[in-house]
Amino acid sequence: MSFSKHILTLSILTVFSTSSWAEEQATAQQKTIANEDGIQQLDTLTLTAHPLQQSKQDFGVADQTVSRDTLQQGGSTLGEALKQQLGVYSNSFGAGSSRPVIRGQEGARVKVTQNATESMDVSSLSPDHTVTVDPQLAEKIEVIRGPSTLLYGAGSVGGLVNVVDSKIATKMPKDGYAGDVGLRYNSGNDEKLAHAGMTVGLGSNVALRVEGLKREANDYIAPNYSVIEDHGDHTHSTKERRVGNTFSESDNVNVGLSWIGERGFAGVSYSNRQDQYGLPGHSHEYESCHPHGDHLHCGGHDDHEHEDESAHDHEGHDHDHSGAGPWIDLKTERYDFRSELNNPFAGFKKLRAQASYTDYQHDEIEGDQAMTTFKSKGYEGRIELVHNPLAQWEGVWGLQASQQKLDISGEEAIFAPNKTQKYSLFGLEHRQLGDVHLELGTRFDHQKIDIDSMQKDFDGNAFSVSGAANWEFKPDYTLSLSASHQQRLPSAQELYSKGGHFATNTYELGNENLDKEKSNNVEVGLHYDGDRLSYHVHLYHNWFDNYIYAKTLDQYENFRLIEYSQDAAKFYGTEAEVTYQWNDMHKTTIFGDYVRGKIDNENAPRVPAGRLGTRVNANFDDNWSGSAEYSHVFNQDKFASYERETKGYNMVNVGVAYQHPFANKQVAKVYLNANNLLDETVYEHSSFLSTIPQMGRNFVIGVDYKF
Repeated sequence: MSFSKHILTLSILTVFSTSSWAEEQATAQQKTIANEDGIQQLDTLTLTAHPLQQSKQDFGVADQTVSRDTLQQGGSTLGEALKQQLGVYSNSFGAGSSRPVIRGQEGARVKVTQNATESMDVSSLSPDHTVTVDPQLAEKIEVIRGPSTLLYGAGSVGGLVNVVDSKIATKMPKDGYAGDVGLRYNSGNDEKLAHAGMTVGLGSNVALRVEGLKREANDYIAPNYSVIEDHGDHTHSTKERRVGNTFSESDNVNVGLSWIGERGFAGVSYSNRQDQYGLPGHSHEYESCHPHGDHLHCGGHDDHEHEDESAHDHEGHDHDHSGAGPWIDLKTERYDFRSELNNPFAGFKKLRAQASYTDYQHDEIEGDQAMTTFKSKGYEGRIELVHNPLAQWEGVWGLQASQQKLDISGEEAIFAPNKTQKYSLFGLEHRQLGDVHLELGTRFDHQKIDIDSMQKDFDGNAFSVSGAANWEFKPDYTLSLSASHQQRLPSAQELYSKGGHFATNTYELGNENLDKEKSNNVEVGLHYDGDRLSYHVHLYHNWFDNYIYAKTLDQYENFRLIEYSQDAAKFYGTEAEVTYQWNDMHKTTIFGDYVRGKIDNENAPRVPAGRLGTRVNANFDDNWSGSAEYSHVFNQDKFASYERETKGYNMVNVGVAYQHPFANKQVAKVYLNANNLLDETVYEHSSFLSTIPQMGRNFVIGVDYKF
């Protein structure tokens, strides 16, 4: 069977490499072009979160951008949408929630911003809490590394994720209007997704943006899935077609109004998002467990009324989840203000100001009762000034302030109500010095946490600095070096937790005496960008002092007693990609990544395994395009003490699309993607649900229309 799968894989790649299918070339991979005078002119790589306009050669590390077309055909949650990127995996929790895992880092160490501002949800507290930004409504998603990350936060040593949307228009639409509408269906979970958006000019300076999304998905299908049922004196295994409690529904509406002039814009927006999704594997089997010092004491398993309902089939739930296992009912409202003014006053190029308010709540429901409720109210404001060149240095400086009030009530209220306030000063400077481009960044953070309990409040400062250099030592060759010292302050969860957390099967103990986390980070890269061949290779190493992590003190079956502790840690790895453009139609890419993590010389938890793959893209003509990708994820046999080995797998994805232009720049596109074509059983070591398989073979068909 394994031999047959490999033959099928090679056959698919052979067909695509010799046929005329192709994919449109990504903007970030465009080659440099020569003007009539023979002078090399670099294409501009526009990173929306980056306040300075720079060429792609200016960046000390490989920033990644995922386009709107790719996102609209990809995963419905943030981690799933990004997991095909180099160095990025997903910490998925069923179909309703996932966060990106970048270079072995997750949670608070992978900051997620929305148009460079905080999302103000509670996704960093637990993997079953979704990130409240929608990839299908994004214009693009950026993975930013190097000194630029310090503009938005410290501690994201692997990278920072910025989701760019268009709910506040920044320029007037051509012909007075612009919009798009799309539909898609996924056979693996019966997903039906519809999205639409339109920007309309109201006069010569006012633009109205309205957009929305609706998604409904059933429990997904997984191959070779069995559920072990406990019947007291014996157990038996039952084969299931669908992974129970993995349904997901989402409704999202954004409305924005902008004033746009010759020198800039100012706009406001309102967003309303509602989600309902199941929590697979969520069990109260260990609810009687509690700590005695640094040990767990667990009573009998017959003294509770809950049972593991993750195996129940919920097909056709149709908004009634009362018969399902535990599920989340989420609602968030957000108000945003954004503005930009060119040449505000002498000595400065741009003035940017942003502010947001978020009112978030989700209930964790069992049966028809809300057992735990999370409420968050968050404010954030930031202002940036981009100055004119000063001694050949160009840069931006700014201030940022935020406040989040968090209140958890119910059976999983693991810490008391609290308020976190942050105040930051940041700056980024860059200049060209001969063949070397220099970039320097710095950030100062002050954080204060007030806790509504007898526990002591937290008050601390952190200082981070980063630098990068790109040396074009010969035409088309660039050697890059990036280094940083970063400090991260502990979160309320890490300081004050005390209680059972059944999504992760842990009893959490915070530590009021945690100090700031410190890291020293180095990355080197070699880049070549020729007419046909291009490649880049990166090596990185992160050394941590006072690394904050959940240390396992004791374990009973699958339930652990953890305490947030600090120790020395190190993470190191590599990423590489080689691309060859055979002709105007065909392109082949070979890629791979690997990361290794250790804490106190022991394996770090949930570090993803290495990955190696190849991809074929081609354009048949102006209308047809296609792609085929094969990757192998290796066994993860370097696992933490309470984990177990995760088997590797082969992943084959194939796609084809037809695009037809109409008059007035209207374009219709129809696409068909086959994912996990080999129907492999896929387990994600980076997930807390590493023993629950991911979706099997599935086909996605969709249509998009832009006007």
